[in-house]
Amino acid sequence: MWYNKTMGNLGRVHLIIEGRVQGVFFRAFTQDIALSLGLNGWVRNLPDGTVEAVFEGERNKIEDAVRRCYKGPPSGMVLNIEETWEDYEGNPDSFQIRY
Repeated sequence: MWYNKTMGNLGRVHLIIEGRVQGVFFRAFTQDIALSLGLNGWVRNLPDGTVEAVFEGERNKIEDAVRRCYKGPPSGMVLNIEETWEDYEGNPDSFQIRY
């Protein structure tokens, strides 16, 4: 897993989430996860039926958020998550649902 000594324990992950993830409140579910863990970033639906999300913050909290995303909301079904770990940017100051 990605780790950058200059950023200490801070990280950023970009996710593409596949499965039954649209029309099942997955974006709200993801926002609730992020807010409960104190993470920043955003989530949005993509035209191909996947969900895209970015989490920024403490690395261990990001890893927890990704684990929770694999479970998904009760009415959803996650088949796969593509994870791309990136350098921490510190841009978002909250977690937003994008449209």
